[in-house]
Amino acid sequence: MSDADSSSQPSLSRQLWEGPGWRVGWNPTASPFTALLGSDTWALEFTSAELTDVCRLGQQLASTMTAMASELMDEERIACEQETALVWLEAKGFPHHYDLRLILLTGRGGEGTWPAAAVPDLLATLEHLVNRVT
Repeated sequence: MSDADSSSQPSLSRQLWEGPGWRVGWNPTASPFTALLGSDTWALEFTSAELTDVCRLGQQLASTMTAMASELMDEERIACEQETALVWLEAKGFPHHYDLRLILLTGRGGEGTWPAAAVPDLLATLEHLVNRVT
């Protein structure tokens, strides 16, 4: 995780985190879209409520995928999905290596996918962010 604001003090100022295949932006003074989520080829703006749902659903899917590892044979792939009124998320692949697909369910809509290699760092960054803003 790289942090555009590398100060050691907790701050809720405008920030950007990015890595191979993912990026997360946060600007608490922007309204109504305080966050930006994207990959190398797409980006969508999110409200705080949408971002909170993405973070929560992402963690739930990660837990589900980990739990399913003992139930599947090594070569078996799985797809799991979670949704709220605001967003839909799907994890698809192997329990330890899966793509994450997002669909925004609000009036403006939007869709994107993060490759499996990007998912662990993306989820860690989202968890870090949501812990700072909630």
